[in-house]
Amino acid sequence: MKELLIDLEVEKTEILKRYRALLRACKSTMQKGDKRMIRKAFDMALESHKDMRRKSGEPYIYHPIAVAQIAAEEIGLGTTSIVCALLHDVVEDTDVTLDDIEQEFGKKVAKIIDGLTKISGVFDTNSSLQAENFRKMLLTLADDVRVILIKLADRLHNMRTLESMPRDKQLKISSETIYLYAPLAHRLGLYAIKSELEDLSMKYMERETYQFIKNKLNEKKTEREKFIRDFIEPVKKVLNGQGLDADLFGRPKSIHSIWNKMKKKSVPFEEVYDLFAIRVILDSTPENEKSDCWKAYSIVTDLYRPNPDRLRDWISSPKANGYESLHTTVMGPRGQWVEVQIRTKRMNEIAEKGFAAHWKYKESSTDSGLDQWVQKVREMLKNPDSNALEFLDDFKMNLFSDEIFIFTPKGALIQLPLSATALDFAFEIHTDVGASCIGAKVNHKLVPLSYKLQNGDQVEIITSSKQIPKEDWLSFVVTAKAKSKIKSALKEEKRKIAEDGKEILERKMKSLKITYNSENIHKLSYYFKLGSTQDLFFNIAKGIIDMKDLREYQLSEKVVENKPQDRIENEQLQGLLRNIKAKDSDMLLIGDDMQKIDYKLSACCNPIPGDDVFGFITVGDGIKIHRTNCPNAAKLMANYGYRVVKARWTNQQELAFLTGLRITGIDDVGLINKLTTVISHDFKVNMRSITVDSDNGIFEGSIMVYVNDTQHLENLIKRLKTVNGVTAVTRFDAIEKAS
Repeated sequence: MKELLIDLEVEKTEILKRYRALLRACKSTMQKGDKRMIRKAFDMALESHKDMRRKSGEPYIYHPIAVAQIAAEEIGLGTTSIVCALLHDVVEDTDVTLDDIEQEFGKKVAKIIDGLTKISGVFDTNSSLQAENFRKMLLTLADDVRVILIKLADRLHNMRTLESMPRDKQLKISSETIYLYAPLAHRLGLYAIKSELEDLSMKYMERETYQFIKNKLNEKKTEREKFIRDFIEPVKKVLNGQGLDADLFGRPKSIHSIWNKMKKKSVPFEEVYDLFAIRVILDSTPENEKSDCWKAYSIVTDLYRPNPDRLRDWISSPKANGYESLHTTVMGPRGQWVEVQIRTKRMNEIAEKGFAAHWKYKESSTDSGLDQWVQKVREMLKNPDSNALEFLDDFKMNLFSDEIFIFTPKGALIQLPLSATALDFAFEIHTDVGASCIGAKVNHKLVPLSYKLQNGDQVEIITSSKQIPKEDWLSFVVTAKAKSKIKSALKEEKRKIAEDGKEILERKMKSLKITYNSENIHKLSYYFKLGSTQDLFFNIAKGIIDMKDLREYQLSEKVVENKPQDRIENEQLQGLLRNIKAKDSDMLLIGDDMQKIDYKLSACCNPIPGDDVFGFITVGDGIKIHRTNCPNAAKLMANYGYRVVKARWTNQQELAFLTGLRITGIDDVGLINKLTTVISHDFKVNMRSITVDSDNGIFEGSIMVYVNDTQHLENLIKRLKTVNGVTAVTRFDAIEKAS
């Protein structure tokens, strides 16, 4: 017993130590009375969570303190946010209510915490819990952006401490992070947090690759630091000589961005040259910022030759999330490309702390990209009847990573996401202009509505009073505003048609002597497998359901239970898991109790034994197995977390699984013969197809082969790499091949 008391004493000391560290982090933003307010929130959180522990065994209070610390230190938020961060879990996990919080801390704090609290109660099984939570959080954003910033701090701390969670939870949380939270951090200009979220997600979703790149970066650390010192010295000397006060340092690129580069360019780690970026941060007065940055640019490019295609000027036209910087890539002293980023202290703070810093400098900054974005989110949220998942997809698509700048006929500048069309531009101008748009003139040339705009285009919209929004418009617009306006116009049209259908159905049911009441209408909807009564009225009006079908319904003796759609869906899911009986499925164990259940291998990523996999319950196709790094994995796990089941391979059978290999090299006489000999003769592996392309001495081939597991595949790849003339062998997914 004594030992436990000592532990509790140690914990008590540690909690106070962490609380003091938090107060130090808040010092810069604190005003009179703030310390008392933070202490009150800390005491409430400490009391509420006193008997709770995290999965790691630590006291739960460590988590809210850490979230508050991230909010203060890494995002730069003030006292109200610190109070909310300390209390963000009390309503959800303890007896404290929102009313208690409102009484103690006021309406504003209660409102933010309400946005941070997960929805409890019944969910619509069609949409996922995560999608609904995310939507609720965004609804609160309409009043207060701090909700999302604290949520990001909460997510970052959860990701930093994900080690103690079970594997399936790690996968679900990481997928949701990479799918939603990292793009959101990017959109709010929190680049450091975005990079860390991406890296941590990769750590759990692609463990081996993450570890491999991390080890490689560590191996070259000393060599890299020496290179950075040699590169920086002459630049610093000239900058100081010209009277520019500058800090210069190098930082390695994030593991996730290095991996993306390796995938995008199909190159091994050794061939990714810009593994780090050099940052030049100038201490400039607001009026000299622009000229100082360009002066520094000319000094850097005098010393090192720049790549003319790699200049990015976000000082003249800042990104929509407020990011300002000059980026150039120059040839370093050892024949190596180096990215150099030039910005001022103000610009750097906005780049590091995003939204919070943006507000701080709002008076001096002319850019209102972030304000416009929040305004767009508010507009999206005004559409009350959109499905949560649809909303999420539209929203995610609008966490634009890249923007293009388009001019109106009068020269006004409008920012749109990359791939935006003429129709997106029309809706951006005004909803009515979009709805009546029949075409556009881009740089004085007539183009269709689906024309993809390029940076710098000047666009004039042509409208007609006879035009109405069409269903196929949804296939080419990309902005959330255009999508939601088209959807609501189509819904309105459908509603009018359904009104007529309602009257027709009433008459038809009367003639068949079926009572027209809500119970029978619901039964009819279920009989025709329609999602809502509106769909039923619409199909009647369109003649898709006629008297013959209604008679069949009447004659049908099948008793249709009037179950709500979500219960039907839920029972289908449960039934699927219960009823699927094992056939010859000895290769995989599925579910929490690791049973042998029948499954199908997903064609989008062709998993083979040895791959890290998960099961996904489809409604019509049983359980499908995906690789955890499948291109669709993040979306499936983030949106339909409740349908994901654990799966792992057993080693009971030697079966052959199809996978693809891409081989590149220098074309040589008999190269194909050498490759096929290795595959068929040495490895006794069957090939299904081989496509070869040779261009001016460069050989590129795609081969579909049958292998037993990942070990078998790795051995085959190693052996193929030893063939004379072969420079690279990589596995590819079916999805890549299709593209």
